[in-house]
Formats: sequence, C-alpha cells, structure tokens
Amino acid sequence: MAKAAPTDTRGRHLRDLRISVTDRCNLRCSYCMPADVFGPDYRFLPRAEILTYEELARLARIFAGLGVVKLRITGGEPLLRRDLPQLIAQLRAVPGIEDIALTTNGLLLPAMARELKAAGLNRVTISLDSLSDATFGRMNGKGVGVAPVLKAVDVAMQTGFAPVKINMVVQRGVNDTEIEAMAERWRGTGVIARFIEYMDVGTTNGWRMTDVTPAREIVARIHARWPLVNADPNYPGEVAGRWRYADGQGEIGVISSVTNTFCGDCTRARLSARGELFTCLFAAAGHDLRALVRNGQDDAAIADAIAALWQARDDRYSELRAANAAPVPKAEMSYLGG
Repeated sequence: MAKAAPTDTRGRHLRDLRISVTDRCNLRCSYCMPADVFGPDYRFLPRAEILTYEELARLARIFAGLGVVKLRITGGEPLLRRDLPQLIAQLRAVPGIEDIALTTNGLLLPAMARELKAAGLNRVTISLDSLSDATFGRMNGKGVGVAPVLKAVDVAMQTGFAPVKINMVVQRGVNDTEIEAMAERWRGTGVIARFIEYMDVGTTNGWRMTDVTPAREIVARIHARWPLVNADPNYPGEVAGRWRYADGQGEIGVISSVTNTFCGDCTRARLSARGELFTCLFAAAGHDLRALVRNGQDDAAIADAIAALWQARDDRYSELRAANAAPVPKAEMSYLGG
C-alpha cells in the first residue's frame, strides 16, 4: 500500500527522481569533471559500491509509492553503464512511473538508441555546449568535435524520442558568443535548445559569478533576432523557463538557478550511483539508502526513512547564494548526477 506523498518543510512534494548509474565519464568537461582533478589517477567508485539494477528498480518502486512519477537517468555518462536498457526495462515496469528520461553527452547513443527506446525510454537530453569544434573540444576536455553529438541528435530524432533537448551550459568569455547560433541551429527542427546558466555545482570547477551569462540576457539576445513569447510550464516545478518563437518555429528553455532561483517549487531528489539520497543539487552530503537496501530492511521501512528525510528537507541553496550567504562545501555534479 502506497504511503501518503510527503511534503518538505516548505510544502514541496517529491515528484522527480534523478538516478545516477555511474560516476565515470568519457569526457572531462571543465564545468563538471575538469581533467586536472579527474585525471588518470582519480579513483572512481568500485563496482561493488554501486547499486545494482535490481537495487535501483526496488528503490524506484519505493519512491513511486511516495509520489515520484518522473525518472531521469544520469551520471557521469550513463551510457557507460553496461546493459543500461535492462535497467530502463525494469524501471518501465514500476507502477506509477509516467516518464523516463536520459541525460547524455551522446557519444555512445547511436549504438544504443533503438534498444533504449524498445526498453521504454521516453526522452533524451543531449549536452552540446558549442557548435565550434575548437570551442567544444576545449570545453569537453578531450578535443571531441561536434559531429558525433550532431549524429546522436539525428539518431535520437529518427528513433522517436520526443522531445529531444539540447543542453548548452553558457559561460561568459567561453561560449556566450554562440547563443544566437545555437538557437538558430535548432529553430524549426523540433529539437528544444536549453540554455543553462553556469552553476557553482561542486567545488572543482573554479566557478565565479562573473562567469555567468544571466538568463535575462540570453532571452533578450534571442528575442532580438526571433521574437519570443513566454510559455507556461509543462508541469509544476519544471526546471527550465519556456519561451516559444512567435513565428511558430518551436521553443527554447532557459535554466536560471543562479539569477532567478526556483527553489520554492523544487520537487527533485537525486540518487547517487552509490545509493545516497541528495535532496538538493548543491548538497554537501547525501543520506545512505544503500545500507538500508543491503542490510535487509523491508520496503515499508525504507519508505518511512525516505519520507522522513523529505519531510525534514529545507534546502534552498540558490536562494541563499542570491542573498550572498557564505559559500558551503558541495558534492561534485559528476557524483550525484545533474
């Protein structure tokens, strides 16, 4: 029997769960896994510490009983996890789950797209920070060009994932001159370009406020070329602000957690590959669910523990940052999932 859906100290429901399946990645993007930190000697999680697919599916069922309806598979790079479609199939069988999405850099997607779709994956979001091979190569830390990612987008569209979204992390002085070019590339294609303010996730990316290109500037620049009309959220707590092109050529999204915080209606929890529950993207530490799973606790006990953690939740990091509160230590995004 499902428990009553918990709310936190600010009245926010638990609706979205982001599941990290690995802390490894085949790129070294400067804002997430900078190569000088995540080098050849970096110690990633050993296999025994990572939740199995059966453990993840069990936790997903428990979270669904608490009100979760949307799942997003993240990493690291989730497609590095072996036999990922098997997990998607198990998650698709969970009663109450309405939507399963995947965030990926796209490099491995063409070889796996059909199998992922057949397993029940609904949507994909692909990271692409530049249309310039030189800029993109510098940002991803591996010199990878744009062509493999564009191929992944094409394959995702052909496979029937809908909608396909592109995530561009905008950094002042790095790729902010390409905002209009990115918008133009996906206008009228059915792909939704999403522009993300450079965030201070973790502590290794050297974030500074001066590196942020504000959402209002992003919208204004695109609007100057192709008039935009504000669109309502698809659902309560949606991350991206939505803007439609006035001429009907699709829409863009803008994620503004630095300059226009949206903590007040955040419905997202994150499960690390190690089985730790993070109640905020900017949290310093998680809560160990793996121990409960592996120490013989039944579903009801684990559900009670999760509900208690959510009910005590008071996270509002972005609001505190905006109020110039002192910085705090934070877990790395590659560890807890974006």
